[in-house]
Amino acid sequence: MMKEIGFDNEKYLAEQRAFILERVKESGDTLYLECGGKLLFDHHAARVLPGFDPNVKMRVMHSLADQIDVIICIHSGDIERRKMRGDFGITYDADVFKLIDDFARWGITVNKVVITRFDEEEGAVQFKRVLEQRGITVYTHRATRGYPSDVDLIVSDEGYGANPYIKTERPVVIVTGPGPGSGKLGTCLSQMYHDWRAGRKSGYSKFETFPIWNLPIDHPVNIAYESATADIGDKILIDHFHASAYGTITVNYSRDLEAYPLLARIVSKITGDECIYKSPTDMGVNRCGFGIINDEVVRRAAEQEIIRRYYRSACEYVQGITGKETVERSRAIMEGAKLSSGDRTVVRASQDALERGIARAKGINGIVCAAAIELPSGEIVTGCNSPLLHASSALILNAVKVMAGIDHEIDLIPPAIVQSVTAMKRDVLKGRGVSLNLDEVLICLAMSCAISEDAERASTYLPDLNGCEVHMTHIPSSGDTSGLRKLVLNVTSDPRFPTANLYNPA
Repeated sequence: MMKEIGFDNEKYLAEQRAFILERVKESGDTLYLECGGKLLFDHHAARVLPGFDPNVKMRVMHSLADQIDVIICIHSGDIERRKMRGDFGITYDADVFKLIDDFARWGITVNKVVITRFDEEEGAVQFKRVLEQRGITVYTHRATRGYPSDVDLIVSDEGYGANPYIKTERPVVIVTGPGPGSGKLGTCLSQMYHDWRAGRKSGYSKFETFPIWNLPIDHPVNIAYESATADIGDKILIDHFHASAYGTITVNYSRDLEAYPLLARIVSKITGDECIYKSPTDMGVNRCGFGIINDEVVRRAAEQEIIRRYYRSACEYVQGITGKETVERSRAIMEGAKLSSGDRTVVRASQDALERGIARAKGINGIVCAAAIELPSGEIVTGCNSPLLHASSALILNAVKVMAGIDHEIDLIPPAIVQSVTAMKRDVLKGRGVSLNLDEVLICLAMSCAISEDAERASTYLPDLNGCEVHMTHIPSSGDTSGLRKLVLNVTSDPRFPTANLYNPA
C-alpha cells in the first residue's frame, strides 16, 4: 500500500525559488534572509505535510548556491546552558558544527558564525576558540543597547553600529541558527544598519515554514504548529496588519505580530524611509502552502501530530524537561481541535498488548512493556519485552517479519548472536540490564544478514517503516530512542518510566 501524498516538492521548490529571487530584486544589493525553521531534517513538516522532503528547503538553497552566503547565529546563553535540540538529542553548539558540515555536503561553504548577546561566558569563549582553530571566522555581538524600546539608540553607532560588520559577497545572505532565540533577526538588522550607513542598499525577509499564512487559522497544520511551540506559548492569530492594509485574511504567530510595529520602526529608521512591508506576512517569503496538493491527507496527518505533541509534552513533564503549564496547553490545543488519544490507533493497540503481556506474567523482573506500530498497509503489529529484548526491539523484528511474510516463530537473529551480546553486556560491561535495546538489535540484525536469508530479506523492509506510527506504553530508553529516531518513526509513549530506577541508559 502506497503512502498517501499531500505535498508536491517540485511545485514548492519552483515557487519558493522564484519568490526569493523576486524579493532579492526588491531589496537592492543584498537580501538578508532570516531562516526561522529548519533548513534540513524538518521532520515536523514531513509529518504534517505527507510527501514533504525534510531537506527540500536546502534544495532551494542549493539551487541558489552561486548567489548565497551563510551566517550561523548562536546565543551565548544557549552555549552556557548546554541547550538541547530535541529532534537530534544534541546541544545547540554541537548543532552549529553539524550545520556547517550539512551545508558543505550540499556544496555550500559556511565560514561565518556569530555568537550573539556575548558577555565573555566561559563556554562561549571556548566554543569560539574551537571554531577558529577549524578555520571559521567568529564574530561576537553584545546585547544591543536600548533594545527593545529606544529605537534611536538601537539604530545608532552605540546600538547596531557597535557590532562588527560581517563581510559578505553575494546577493542572498542566509542567516540561520540552531533554534529560536539565536539572534538571527538582530544580526540581519545590524548588517542592514552597516550597509545603509555605507551607501549600500539591503533588505530583510523571513523564510520559515509555519504557520502557513494562506491556510485558515483553524487548519490542523497551523494548530499543530501551535502545539509544537506550546513550551514558548506561541499562538496563531489573524494578521490584522495585513487585513487592514490589503483587506485579505492571513495568519501569523503571536511573537511576529507583537514584534512587527517595533521591527517596522527599526527598518524605517535604518533606511530613512517608510517600511515597505505593511505586515508580518509581507515580510515572509514562505510559499509552502502552494505545495499542498491534497488537503484532506494533510489534515489527517496534522491531527496525528497534534496528538503526538501532547504525548511528547506529557513525557517531558515527568522527565523534568518542561513545566506542567506546557502539558496543560498541549492538552487544551488537542481538545480544542476535538481530538483525543483515542484518535491514535496505535495507542489502544499497545495497551491491549500490555494487558496480554501482563496476563502472561512475562518480562524482565516482572516488568511488562508493550509497543504497537501501524504498517504502511494499515496492519497493526505489536511487541512486548522479554528477558532478551526490549519492547521496541521485539516490535521492529515482528514488523519486518510481517512485511516480509516470515513466520512469527522464526528467529531473525540466531540465538548464538543474542547470547554473545548479552554475555558481553552482563559479564564484561557489567550492565544491570542485559536485554537488547533497539540500537543493539539493529546491529545484530545486520550481522545476521551474512548467515540468514530470512534476516537479509527482513532487513530490506526497514526503510519502508519510515514515517510509520508507533506508540509505547513506557518512555523508551536512550538506546531505544536512538534506534527509533534512525528509523524515522513517529513515536509517542505513555508518560511513565519502565522501571523504578532513576538512571536507565540502556
